[in-house]
Amino acid sequence: MFPVFSADNFHQLCNLLAEKDGDLAFVLERYGYPPFWSRPNNFESLVHIILEQQVSLASALAALNKLKSKIGEITATKFLGLSNDELRACYFSRQKTVYVRDLAEKLVSGHLDLSSLERFSDGEIRTQLKQIKGIGDWTVDIYLIFILHHTDVFPTGDLAAVNALKSLKKLPKGTTKEELLTTILHWEPYRTIGLMILWHYYLEERKPIKRRNNT
Repeated sequence: MFPVFSADNFHQLCNLLAEKDGDLAFVLERYGYPPFWSRPNNFESLVHIILEQQVSLASALAALNKLKSKIGEITATKFLGLSNDELRACYFSRQKTVYVRDLAEKLVSGHLDLSSLERFSDGEIRTQLKQIKGIGDWTVDIYLIFILHHTDVFPTGDLAAVNALKSLKKLPKGTTKEELLTTILHWEPYRTIGLMILWHYYLEERKPIKRRNNT
């Protein structure tokens, strides 16, 4: 069994990292704990992550909800029964249709078993999932974080995380991925927890400032 975190120890791990890193402590003091972001280990969750590739979270969720209203429970078998036109009406691009079809076919044929991935290491999971069309390192990272809750993942391909880290630690815009990873070496083996605090910081900082009513 590989190191995972849960709702039960999430706040404890946030506190542990805050003791190691004053910038993370600042985020927790200012904005509180991040949400415990989690999704079940099923076809729908992986479809959701694929839909989130290179688009806004709102656009991805709209497509997922449209698909759900079309077929009810989102399963690989039901998905394979839809035509290109039906999927286009559910806001699926041509590329995303190809990607999700390949995922569905591998699940139905037994070439991929999501439940078995829970016993594998990050590297083994990455190797298996990257055999699916359209699944790269970012998608695997998000799967490891949101679904399997592995503790030590930091997706250098995630712009929100990278920009939040540069902002929080006042790093130059040109800081390389290798330099970023060096900056957070002391987060190991809980870089996923630090990432969630970063995402929380990113989202809170983007919220409009509430004007005080002084009248």
